[in-house]
Amino acid sequence: MRTQLGLRGWTGVLVALAVVAVLVPLLNLVVPVGSPLHLSDFYVSLVGKILCYAICALAIDLIWGYTGILSLGHGLFFALGGYGMGMYLMRQIGRDGQYKSDMPDFMVFLNWKEFPWHWGWSDSLVAQLVLVVVVPGLLALVFGWFAFRSRIKGVYFSIITQALTFAAMLLFFRNETGFGGNNGFTDFKRILDIPIDQAMRVFLCALSGVVLVAFFVMSRAIVHSKYGRVLQAIRDAESRVMFTGYDPVAYKLSIWTLSAVMCAVAGALYVPQVGIINPSEMSPAASIEMAIWAAVGGRGTLIGPVIGAFFVNGAKSWFTVAFPEFWLYFLGALFIAVTLFLPNGIIGLLRKTGGVMGWLRRTQEARK
Repeated sequence: MRTQLGLRGWTGVLVALAVVAVLVPLLNLVVPVGSPLHLSDFYVSLVGKILCYAICALAIDLIWGYTGILSLGHGLFFALGGYGMGMYLMRQIGRDGQYKSDMPDFMVFLNWKEFPWHWGWSDSLVAQLVLVVVVPGLLALVFGWFAFRSRIKGVYFSIITQALTFAAMLLFFRNETGFGGNNGFTDFKRILDIPIDQAMRVFLCALSGVVLVAFFVMSRAIVHSKYGRVLQAIRDAESRVMFTGYDPVAYKLSIWTLSAVMCAVAGALYVPQVGIINPSEMSPAASIEMAIWAAVGGRGTLIGPVIGAFFVNGAKSWFTVAFPEFWLYFLGALFIAVTLFLPNGIIGLLRKTGGVMGWLRRTQEARK
């Protein structure tokens, strides 16, 4: 198999980078508000959020589409990355809070006298970015080691991952954990002493797009390498892989941990753009939606889950405004329809349509 993107692939990468890093900022910051080409602040925020969701969908595709591991708990890693960034953003508020204290307002309200031990490095962006990667990565590594060594797989593994994220959600709801309880973190003011204004949000949106493209290129290199072929063999026949001398645990554990770290990075990019992080991001529904994005777009294709994230969340944005009471019904119907009629998702439909059109074109040429 080819491991390089090729001319067409790199052209697509460069076009995607140009759109997210150049076109979006220009349409929002340079094009006048009254122009039909102007991209409003709302859509910049929406695009930024969906780019973060697309990173999660890509992470799910690596473990589900290529390794056969269906996780219903990746919302936990996404939220942990968000909380890691949120802790730094809360420290950046300084004395601009309601209580004019160096401590976050929720700590002052709870009459805390000093920061908990896990807030020790929260005033350093570099340290928190390291923790954004290390903490979810270690949690995924430990959890995965016990699960994969015990040969837990299939629906049982999915249930355990969902139980893990649900337990974490209940833990973060408690005020004494030092994560803001039910309200979480919000009212962010600045990053590196730079105000979080519209220009900063545009920059974060562009950064999210660049990170998504980088993860996509990395993921493609992985799945087209020898390592990636072993992952796909584990997905199709794990017992045969064991008999050929490979250790499936090491492969599954490594890709599982990488997938968790990708979600954590997405969460860290998501929080400053949205302006809030709370335990609801760990809800089982949030993790299930990630799997739906991958399924709708077409798992095992890399680009499919990215398309699925944009399609589902774009539709969600429209439905929640036009028909807010029917959104959940639409999401459920969409997942059922894809499962029954489009097992390969949107990408499978496009490939089938392209194949049919090509067959018709060749037939017409032959008749001539």
